[in-house]
Amino acid sequence: MNEELKATERSATELIERLNALKQEIKKVIVGQEDIVDQLLITFLAGGHALLEGVPGLAKTLMIRTLSEAIELKFRRIQFTPDLMPSDIIGTEVLEEDHTTGKRIFKFNKGPVFANIILADEINRTSPKTQAALLEAMQEFEVTYAGVTYPLERPFFILATQNPIEQAGTFPLPEAQLDRFLLYIKVSYPTAAEELAILENTTGKKKASIQRVISGNQILDAQKMVREVHISPDLIEMVSRIVRATRPTQSEVSFVKEWVRWGAGPRAGQAMILTAKARALLRGNFAVTREDIHQVAYPVLRHRILMNFKAEAEGVISDDVTKQLLEAIQPNKGL
Repeated sequence: MNEELKATERSATELIERLNALKQEIKKVIVGQEDIVDQLLITFLAGGHALLEGVPGLAKTLMIRTLSEAIELKFRRIQFTPDLMPSDIIGTEVLEEDHTTGKRIFKFNKGPVFANIILADEINRTSPKTQAALLEAMQEFEVTYAGVTYPLERPFFILATQNPIEQAGTFPLPEAQLDRFLLYIKVSYPTAAEELAILENTTGKKKASIQRVISGNQILDAQKMVREVHISPDLIEMVSRIVRATRPTQSEVSFVKEWVRWGAGPRAGQAMILTAKARALLRGNFAVTREDIHQVAYPVLRHRILMNFKAEAEGVISDDVTKQLLEAIQPNKGL
């Protein structure tokens, strides 16, 4: 048993070293944005999908492409436009002739969704019908076409980017699809020092060379290891109380009843625990702390708490609700 424990520790140490190496490869290209990179890695470790939102020019696409270059997995980029069709994503059947028999048969040509890492670039630039083509792939990790179901190779990640919905020519994602994203990551402007470094690094002839430092099988092993990270019953209960407190019909919190139209479902609690475990492992810890939960709560709940008209009029956003709930709810304590 002692030897088994030592082997597990060695595997965990090697994994953490590879994850740190992955972060270093990304830093060759991306200046700053360490929290964003951490949240992307947490998404990978937890086996989910991420939605990144920010104005154009904040290197969202470059960050995802750089991440894919450092991982030994198949990568495809889909540029979402208003005229994109579902078949452009999942694939379509074509009529071919069998040269041996002379018969014509339909053959399914797989679309770009049949890869390991999918960059859905500017996902809110296309219609809801096309956006919905990703739902089955995101939830069941498979695609159905003409009554035939095709499994997707694991690991499978969809990393989508979108511009803020107040910009012209966008289609807000339906709530059902938003809930499929494990994390909703906000990408903000760089600091003055970071922006200066970006200008210095990107306007010369020097180009960083990205090395592949981790494989798909190692990511699958990491996902298994994440589920073995310990979380105490007190913290699980705290997560449950936080999620339930976001629902106006169940919450005893006055500001939730005042500002929130619809709260988070059970999937939010699952996401918060899994991502907290992934964050702990990313930092070399094998037990979840309250800080882990507090850090992942914002991107987990951001798209799962729907604000009402009063909140919108007063400029109150879901992050404000999350902040107050985290301050009010502690382990072993009520509101």
